[in-house]
This record gives sequence, structure tokens and C-alpha cells, in this order.
Amino acid sequence: MATFLISRLLGLLRDVAIGAQFGTSGSYDAYVAAFRIPDIIYTLIAGGILVSAFVPTFTDYLARDDRPGAWRMASTVINLVTLILIAAAVIAVLLAGPIVRYLLAPGFSPEKQQLTIQLMQLMLVPPIIFGISGVVMGILYAHQSFWLPGLAPSMYNLGIIAGALLLAPTLGVFGLAIGAIIGALLHLLVQIPGLIKVKARYTARLAVRDPGVQEVMRLMLPRLFGVAVVQLNFLVETSLASLLSTGAVSALNYAWRVMLTPQAVVAQSVATAAFPTFADQYSRGQLPQLRSSLAATIRSILFIAIPASIGLLVLCKPIIQLVFQRGQFTEESTVLVAAALGAYSLGLIGHSGVEILVRAFYALHDTKTPVLLGILSLIINLIISLSLINVLGVTGLALANTIAALVEMVLLIVMIRKRLGGLDDRRLALSALKTTIAAVVMGVAVWGFLGVAANTGVIVRAFGGIAIGVGAFFVIAWLLRSEELRGVLGVVGRRIGPRTTQHETRDA
Repeated sequence: MATFLISRLLGLLRDVAIGAQFGTSGSYDAYVAAFRIPDIIYTLIAGGILVSAFVPTFTDYLARDDRPGAWRMASTVINLVTLILIAAAVIAVLLAGPIVRYLLAPGFSPEKQQLTIQLMQLMLVPPIIFGISGVVMGILYAHQSFWLPGLAPSMYNLGIIAGALLLAPTLGVFGLAIGAIIGALLHLLVQIPGLIKVKARYTARLAVRDPGVQEVMRLMLPRLFGVAVVQLNFLVETSLASLLSTGAVSALNYAWRVMLTPQAVVAQSVATAAFPTFADQYSRGQLPQLRSSLAATIRSILFIAIPASIGLLVLCKPIIQLVFQRGQFTEESTVLVAAALGAYSLGLIGHSGVEILVRAFYALHDTKTPVLLGILSLIINLIISLSLINVLGVTGLALANTIAALVEMVLLIVMIRKRLGGLDDRRLALSALKTTIAAVVMGVAVWGFLGVAANTGVIVRAFGGIAIGVGAFFVIAWLLRSEELRGVLGVVGRRIGPRTTQHETRDA
């Protein structure tokens, strides 16, 4: 969680640097649009798909103490992924023109489309590097090593920050693309010491019939279709936003990234750490332990995600003003991004829950169920987007995403309950109810404070609102005797209190 927090803070700093240089300008619209195709290539071929299939398979080898077989399988996966990514990048370079003009950004002007084409061709380099780095990350996860993989995204952010601050003043938006390439290299290199520590062994082989490779492919293929639908949805969202006013694509991107900051720090970090444990418990046939681990994780995630989402909803404008409004990021940009962030905010609950729940299905070697439910929720997303874009514009696109994420989370909970025989339902429901009550009271308190402090500076409104919100939430949660709050206070007490006995540590 510490490394994810560092990464997200650097990601926020990256967006601040970009915002000051480009705001919600047409050139940044082009950059965001150009990023879509490289991101799709990486996500479909490698990315989360590969890691979710690779970690359980690699963990099975380690559980059987077959390390030579594990390294042979890992080497083959690295080689295959690299070759496929290179081939996909070459095809995308050749077809960049038609993709941008007719699919990605039909609403852009010809000059803006040409800029998007050039940026896209340059940004097809990072996915190849990320493919290798993703497998390395999976290897370290399987060894319960999280520090270096957790720092890797920070290295990527540092590369883009360097591009924004050092290269963009002379190279314009192309400086960001070059910074992305530098960041991808740093993303890989920072993990190399971890490979050395676990005594990794690489061989230049393409044994596609290796049982482990076949298992990885078997687990990847069902999810491939689901992720393809997700990426298609992002493409449609970008395409629809290109038909709106200049800055719409940029505004959605800024708001999405702000919403993802708490989601990454909490949900992604916990899910990343929990996934190998879920996989190991399933491999050893420990379903009661898996059920208990998952239920406790969901309760903890909701305890943070629910108040965070309401906090974003109430404080969206002061937060955007404080973080971004400087340089080329004007008051008009703030209004546009804050509207999108307000619509995205409650989706934080859904996205955080989905992050944990899909990991549980992957640990069960079930990639089909999350795919099918994901397709259903994304169809809902698309329908609502098309219905609201002419009425609410950017806000409608963000609101559609939020509704779809909440639907997907609910459906995943229903299905995982059937697989595991429940999730300690009464305890989970009571915990969620107490957290929601405390969060709503918090939201009302912050809303009242913003009304009183309407004529004060943005620093007072933002930090004052956060302080009042945190205080109100914890007071109400304490009065409601929230189990999760007692757990947090217990952990803090153990960290700062006297040394515990071995018996107490085991019970804890």
C-alpha cells in the first residue's frame, strides 16, 4: 500500500505537471486519444490478463517445489509475449491513419487527427517493454515480493514527469510520449534486483506446448474477450467525447485519474497483495480460509471506499482547483473536470469492490464468470452513455461508467457467494450499513462546511473539508461500534504499543 500511495502521489504530480503545460487543450486531447490503442494492445496481450493467469500457474509450480519447471514456463511466456507485442505494434503503426480517422477520433479536426496519428505511432514502444515487465511483476508477486513491483509504476510516472517538465517546453506534447518510453524502461529496470534475489533463470525458448504455458493461455483466453469489451468501451467513450467540445477527452482523463488515486492506493494494493494468498489457499484446498480472507478484505475495502467516494463527490471542485488550476489549466477546465469527477466519484465503490472480487475468481482458476459479468455491465455502460451524452455531455459519460461499475460489483458478490457458500453475509451487510451511515453524515458535515466557507481560499475549503470529513466519519463510526474501525485502532495500538507475546501475536 505504501508503494501504491507513492505511485499515485507521483501520478497526481504527473497530472499536475501535464495540466500546467497543456490544460484541457486540443494537443492533450490528441495525446489522450493516441494512448488508447497502445493501451489496448498491452492490456489485451499482457497487462492484467497475463498477470491474473500467470500468477496462479506459477504459484502451482512453486507449491509443487518445481522451480526449474516454473522458470522454463516463465521464460516461454516472456518470449511469446514480446514477439506478439512487436507484431501487434507493427500492424498498428501501418494502420494508424484509418484507426484514428474513422474509429478513435472522428470528431477531431484533420490537423488534430494527424497529431494523434504521430503520437500513437511513437507510443507503441512502451507496451512492448511493459509486456516483459508485467511477467517479471507476476514472478515477484508469486514470491510474495511486493516492494519492487509496487515501485515500478512510480518509475513510469517519473519518466512522464521528466517529459512534461524537461522535454515538453521544447518538444510540445511529443515530450510526453518520449517521457512515457523512458518511464517504461525504468518500470522494468527497477524490478531486476528482485529477479536476482529470487534466483530467476531465463532461457530463450518457445515451448508453446509446455503444460504451464498451456494453462496460462487457457486462463487468459476467456478474460481476453471480457477485456476486449472493456477496451472497446473506452474506445467508444473517447470517440463520443471527441464529438463534444475541445477539452472533453482531456477532462474525462483528468477526472478518471483523480478517482483512481484512492482506488489504486487502497483497492489495487490490497488486491495485489491478497491475490497470491487467495491462489495459494485454493491450491491447497483451504476454501474456508479463502472465504474468510475474502470476506474480511471486502469489509475493509468498503470501509475506506464508501467514505472516499462521498468525499470526492462533495469536494470535487475544491480538489480540482487545488491540484490542477494553474498555468494552462483555467477555471473553465476546473468546471469541466469537476463535473466529470462528481459523476465518477460513487463509481469508486464499484471499481474498488470489483478489483478484489475478480482476483478471488482468478484464484479459483475461473476467468469466465468475471468476463461474462463484465460484458453485461459494460453493455449497460454503453447504453447509458449513448442515452446521456446529448443531455449531460461529459458528465453523462462519467455517470454511465459509475452505474456500470456498481452493477458489476453487486453481480460479482452474488456469484462468489454461490461458489464459496456465503461471505459471512450478516457481518458484511452490517459493516457496510454502518460505514454508509457514517459516510453520509460525513458528507452532510462537509457540505455544510463548504457553504459556510464559500468565500474563503481554496486551501481552506479543500483541507478544511477533508479534516472535517475524516473527523466526522471516524466519530460516527466509533459511535456505531464499527468493527473495521476497531481493527484499524487495534493495528495502530499494536504498532506503537509494548511488544506483544508470541501467543498474542499469533491470535492477532
